[in-house]
Amino acid sequence: MHPENERLAARKVRKNIFFILVAVVTIGFFELIGPFLLTCFWGAVLAVIFFNVYRRLRVRFRRHDSLAAGVTTLLVVLFVIVPFGLLTLALVEQAIGLYGQIESGSFNSSVVLDYIDTSLPQVADALSEFGVSTDDLRARLNTTVGQAGQYVANWAIGFGGSLLNTIIQFTLVIYLLYFFLVDGWVIERALVRTIPMGDARERTLFRRFAQVARATLKGTLIVAFVQGAIGGILFAIVGIPAALLWGVAMMLLALLPVGGSAIVWVPAAIIMFIQGDVTAGIIIVVVGALIIGLVDNLLRPLLVGRDTQMPDYVVLISTLGGIAMFGLSGFVIGPTVAALFITVWEMMGQDYGGKG
Repeated sequence: MHPENERLAARKVRKNIFFILVAVVTIGFFELIGPFLLTCFWGAVLAVIFFNVYRRLRVRFRRHDSLAAGVTTLLVVLFVIVPFGLLTLALVEQAIGLYGQIESGSFNSSVVLDYIDTSLPQVADALSEFGVSTDDLRARLNTTVGQAGQYVANWAIGFGGSLLNTIIQFTLVIYLLYFFLVDGWVIERALVRTIPMGDARERTLFRRFAQVARATLKGTLIVAFVQGAIGGILFAIVGIPAALLWGVAMMLLALLPVGGSAIVWVPAAIIMFIQGDVTAGIIIVVVGALIIGLVDNLLRPLLVGRDTQMPDYVVLISTLGGIAMFGLSGFVIGPTVAALFITVWEMMGQDYGGKG
């Protein structure tokens, strides 16, 4: 073999070995930090969300990066982490109380079926023609409610048992947030310089990640928080027990682009009508349809859809898929992955697609 060809072959072998080493070490590193990947993700997302605050403070503090990052992190702790922790503790208390009501029998889960038996016998007759009786439905409903109550109680107890782990995770998020704020530009430049994909593409992907993460987190959380707060206050006013618990349930369901908080307040209104509390039922329907629904219809497209630049059905499917795969964090991860997927394919179409 010609000496030049031998040198080229040896160089190719060394390059392949090096890339294999890079892949193995990278996979090993991500396996190592696997339990903390979501923690790193939330640290990065919070850094993206609060970067403008950090930048303004940095100017005010005459480019003292550490001081600006420290103050920004402290603001996040005071106005985000602490309220979230207090809300979670109150939620655990109400969840345990609701389970106690279910266990004692003071919580009547069969109010709709009781109403059908007493006031709508024709519905019961129609159900019996299909081989379904209200007694069977009542037994199944009571079993389901009991299991749900047990799940809620186990969740509350499990939360108390994992409180130390939760505190550690939050502490790591805050720690990473500080350093992501201080070193964010350095990390981005290093990644752009290192990843062999073209600097323009890499900057586009980073910009898209920041854009979608910011829109999804800020927009979705604002909409969900407003809807949950209005729903919880509404339930407390009309006298529904565990109003905070139902408010948080509406907030969590409002993270979904379809259905949302109506999954909670519509059945609540129906139950109020059945129990004869027509005024409370009308109030729930009016506030739910006009105020809570208006919040969703006005704020969600303004805060989420416009900035993500994705069709509603893609946002819905990616959100549901993200939640199914990553839990609650998936409402941000899902749309972010979908946006990067669309962006990568747009790049490929521009660079390698047909010209007509």
